[in-house]
Order: sequence, then C-alpha cells, then structure tokens
Amino acid sequence: MIVLAWAHGSQDASSGSGALGVARTLGRLGIPAYLVHDRGVLPVSFSRYWKGTFAWDPSVPADESLRFLAKIGRRAGGRPLLLQTTDPAAIFVADHAGVLDQGFEFPRVSPTLIRGLANKWQMFLAAKQSGVPTPETILPRSREDVVRFLDEGGARFPLLLKGADPMGPGRWTMKIVHAARDLLELYERAGTPGVPDVMIQEYIPGGDDAVWMCNAYFDRQSECRAVFTGRKLRQWPAHTGVASLAICVPNETVAETTRRFMKAVGYQGPVGIGYRYDARDGLYKLLDINARVSGVFRLFTAPNGMDVVRVCYLDLTGQAVPQFSLRPGRKWMLEEDILTAVTYAREGKLTPWQWLASLRGVEETQWFSRDDPVPGLVWCWKRLPYAERSCWRMKHLVETPWRRMRRALGAPHA
Repeated sequence: MIVLAWAHGSQDASSGSGALGVARTLGRLGIPAYLVHDRGVLPVSFSRYWKGTFAWDPSVPADESLRFLAKIGRRAGGRPLLLQTTDPAAIFVADHAGVLDQGFEFPRVSPTLIRGLANKWQMFLAAKQSGVPTPETILPRSREDVVRFLDEGGARFPLLLKGADPMGPGRWTMKIVHAARDLLELYERAGTPGVPDVMIQEYIPGGDDAVWMCNAYFDRQSECRAVFTGRKLRQWPAHTGVASLAICVPNETVAETTRRFMKAVGYQGPVGIGYRYDARDGLYKLLDINARVSGVFRLFTAPNGMDVVRVCYLDLTGQAVPQFSLRPGRKWMLEEDILTAVTYAREGKLTPWQWLASLRGVEETQWFSRDDPVPGLVWCWKRLPYAERSCWRMKHLVETPWRRMRRALGAPHA
C-alpha cells in the first residue's frame, strides 16, 4: 500500500493526519505501507508502522511526480495499492489514472467527479439534482451580486461564507457572518477578482452535535460494502472545523442517503461525508464530501477491527470482506480538542471539569498511541506554542472564579 498525503505543502501539525490511521490499521496486520507526504517535519511521517516514507513536492511538473511514484511502486514490489488522504492527492490520481494504472491498483473515479465532489458549489448542484437535502447556497460572481442578494431580502443572518473550491486560488476558510456589513467586507477580502470562488450559505442553527458523519466504502460497481455513522461532539477550530471529539451512533437516514447519492454518481472507493441535522424541518442536510479516506475514519472501528481502510484493502486485493457492525458509543478524539475546549470555556459554554468529563469513554486518539508513541511526541512539539497559550487561558478561567470567591470571603490574595 502506498499512501499519498501531500496537501499544498502544508507544514501544519495536522497535515495528512488521516494517513497515520492508515499506517496503524494496516501495520498492525503486518501489511507493508509506504507514505508520500509534504516536505518538512510532520507528525504523520514518524509512525513505526511505515515501511518507508518519502517527502515530495507535488507542485513540480506532473511527469516528475509520476516517475517518482513509479520508483516507489517498484520498491514496494508487485502491483501496490494507492490510497489518498487529501483532496490534492485524490485529484492527482484521478487526473493521471491512465498512467498510474500501469503499475498500481486503486479505485477508479473520473477527474470530473472527483473535482465536482471536492468543489462545494458543484457538490451542492449535484445534491440538488439527486434530491439530497442541502443548505440553500448561492455563488455570487461580484460584489454587486452580494449587494443584490442583501437588497432582495434573501439574507437571514447568521450566514456562512465559505470557499467553493479547496483547490482554488483563495482556499478560503469558512466564516460565520452575523451582519450585512461584515458579509460585504469579508467577501471583498476573500474573493478573487473575476473568479466566483466564495459561496454564501444558509446557516443551520444548532451546536456541534448537530453535525453527523458517515464513512463508507464503495466497490467497482459502486455498491456500498461498508457504512458507518457517528456524530460530532466538538470541532476544531470551534464551531466550523473538523471533528475533535466524536462518537459512533447509528443513523439509518444518513447511511441510506450516502448509499443512494454515491451510487447515483457512480463513486468508487472510501468516502467521508458530513451532514447537519436541521431541527426546523427534520432533515439531515449535506455539508461536504471528502472523496478519499476521511481524517476521522478510525472513529468507525467495528468490534472485530474492521474499518473502511481494511474493507478497501480486502476488496481491492480480491479477498472476502467479513461481516461487521457499528460499535455504538465508541469515542474518538483529536488532541486539538484542548484548543477547542479553551474557546468554549471563554464563551461560557464549557468548564474545565465538564471538558474532562466529556472525555470519559474515549477509546482512541489521533496522535497518541501506546504502540506507536513518536507521532504524538512530534505533534506535541509542533503544537507546543499553541498548547502553552491554551493551558494558560484554561488556568486563568479556573483561577478567576476561585479568586473572586476568596475576595468575597475577605481572604488575602495568594
């Protein structure tokens, strides 16, 4: 297995994080796996389960990257599998499937479909066409379009401002907007002149736990061979990011919507899909699609150890896939949850003791593992400046009420 985890040359500690789960899933079974990642010191590359790791700059001409991968494939021997954990890697494989097919085995997905699922505007249109509920969205082409949208009374704040294409020039991070003036200001800052790449989307009310996740695997006939569902409990960054604390919960509506939609578009391979429950109409509405291995796929581990990566490996190598089921109540945590907890505490929505209580039942974390400790240590080193600031803020939040109580009782300051 060769895992492609490059991501625009990112040096963030979380870069390519899903690949670490792949290393552990396959490595614990004795299956050799090789990692191709961005240049730099990244926690994901330090797993003891990698048979080999290779740093690469995917911005070079495509033929250089193809030769580089072919060399790794020869080292791996036979006809190794290709698996992607980032959007850029998934798009690269789809774009060059004809060449890669000569030496590798991988799910075949057309470049048009991969780009359409990665692009949030195209995904919105596809969902509408397939009858899949989704938040109402517009793609303005200019500031004048935004002004017209506001003047026509279509704006119901808060709204979401989000990038349409993760591979586009802006790569805009999602923002929650509460006023018309802020919407115009942020749009002008985010938009690329002449390029419609920033969407305005309806905000569905509710907490982080209104977000549902589905991880699935589809075979060469686009038949669903595995489907798992769960719910976010917190996100990082807070309110708009990836799952930082999540739990497995069965949800047949979400599972069936995923099976139907991916079958309709002819998808193959592992996929991670996000939905948000809208209490106003009782619908689960599609938020985003990761047409690749999801970064949280290890949350969805069955009692017999099966997950979407193991199912993918067994299917592509022609082996039987054993029966398995969801494990309700299983919790998984991304260590950045400590940063989220600080934000929630400052908002008055979470005390330090409530945060600690919420971690009860966590069975697995993203970075730290007893049998594979080095990635967690490297992550800690990379995150240390943020962790120090977060711990100080958490300490301040704990001490402030205590000091107020001491003053009220007339006790001297410590």
